[in-house]
Amino acid sequence: MSSAIETSVRADFPLFESDIVYLDSAATALKPKAVIDAISDYYQKPGTVHRALYELSSQASTQYELAREKVQKFLGAKRKAEIIFTRGTTDSINLISNTFPLSKGDEIYISAMEHHSNIVPWQMRAQKTGAVLKIIPVTKDGDLDLSNVVFTEKTKLISIAHMTNVTGTIYPIQQVIEMAHAVGAKVFVDGAQAAPHLQIDVQKLDVDFYAFSAHKLYGPTGIGILYGKYDLLEALPPYQGGSDMIDEVSLEHFTYQKPPLKFEAGTPSIAQVMGLGAAIDYLEGHRHPDHEKTLLDYALAKLQAIPGLRVLGNPQDRGPLVTFVIDGAHPADLGTLLDLKGVCVRTGHLCSQPTMQHFGITVATRISLGLYNMQADIDTFIKALDSVLKQI
Repeated sequence: MSSAIETSVRADFPLFESDIVYLDSAATALKPKAVIDAISDYYQKPGTVHRALYELSSQASTQYELAREKVQKFLGAKRKAEIIFTRGTTDSINLISNTFPLSKGDEIYISAMEHHSNIVPWQMRAQKTGAVLKIIPVTKDGDLDLSNVVFTEKTKLISIAHMTNVTGTIYPIQQVIEMAHAVGAKVFVDGAQAAPHLQIDVQKLDVDFYAFSAHKLYGPTGIGILYGKYDLLEALPPYQGGSDMIDEVSLEHFTYQKPPLKFEAGTPSIAQVMGLGAAIDYLEGHRHPDHEKTLLDYALAKLQAIPGLRVLGNPQDRGPLVTFVIDGAHPADLGTLLDLKGVCVRTGHLCSQPTMQHFGITVATRISLGLYNMQADIDTFIKALDSVLKQI
C-alpha cells in the first residue's frame, strides 16, 4: 500500500485524529466513518423490520435484507437464506452447539489452540449429552498436527478456527473438511480472525458452518453471522422462541419459519446490521492483503531482534498478528507503560488459556494489524517498547 493510500485510509478512521498507535485489531477493529454514518443514519430515520407497512419500516426491511445479501456475496454462499444474523461468533457457536444432534458416545473435535468461545460451549454440550470432546494436537511451532488424527463413524462434528488468535496460524481447514466429510462428519469453522484478512468461499471450501463477528471486520459490536448449508439449517431445531421466528401461534401450539428467520427470534439488531453492511462495503473496497503481509514481516523482524523476546509459534502460514513474551517483563507492565506512550496492545491470556499452557506460559503480549496500520506504527511501537524495557 502506498503512503498516499495509507493516508487516505487512515483519514476514514476518527481515532487517527489523535496520535494513538492502535495495534489491537484482533480484539476489535476500528470503525470507519462510513460504518458510523450508516448506524447514525438508521437511528435518525428508524423503522422496525419484517413487521409494519409504513415507509420507514419498508425502507429498513429492504436495507436489512440487502445487508444479508452482502454477507452472502462476501462468503460466496449459494443462498441468502443461508445467512443468519447472530450477536457474534460466540453466539453462532452456541447456536450450533445447542442444536446440532449429538448423543452419548458421539465425538466432537476441536484443536488445542482454540479461543475459549470455541471450547467452553462444546464442553458444556458434551457434559449434557454424554458426547466425547476430543482434541486435535498442535506442533511446537503452532501448526495443526493431523498426522495421527483419525476421524471415524463416531465423529459427528469438528469445530475449528480458520485463523488462531494467539499465533495467527491459518489452519488447513480444506484438509480438515475433506477428512471430516469422508466419514460423514460436519465442520464448523470459527472465522472471527480470518474474515477480515482472507478471501473466503464457503462453497469452494464445502464447509458446513462458518461464523464471524462484525466488530473484527471494521463493523459494530453486537452483530455477527452464522452461515450454514441450507439443508442443515432446515434440519436443526429453533434455538430461541419469540417474534419473527414464528409462522403461526395459538395458546396450544406454534409453527416456525424456515431459515434464516427460524433462528432470529425477537426484534433484531437493526442498526448493527446496517453497520455490518457498510463494513463489508468498506473492506471490499480497501483490501490490501499484501500490505498486511509486508507489515507482519516487518514487525516480526523488529521484534525478533529484541534480546530476550520470544515470539509464540512459527507457523507455516500466519495472519497479521504476533504474540510474544520478554524475559523479565510482565505483559501487564508492558501494556500499562505502552499505553502511557499512546500505544495500544493486548495483554493477558488472550481468551485462550490452553494455548498459553501449550507454550509454557500464562500470559503474553500481542500486536495485531489492520488495513489502516502502516510501517510508522511499527516503528513507534518498537521505539516505545525499547523505552519501556529500560524502565522495567
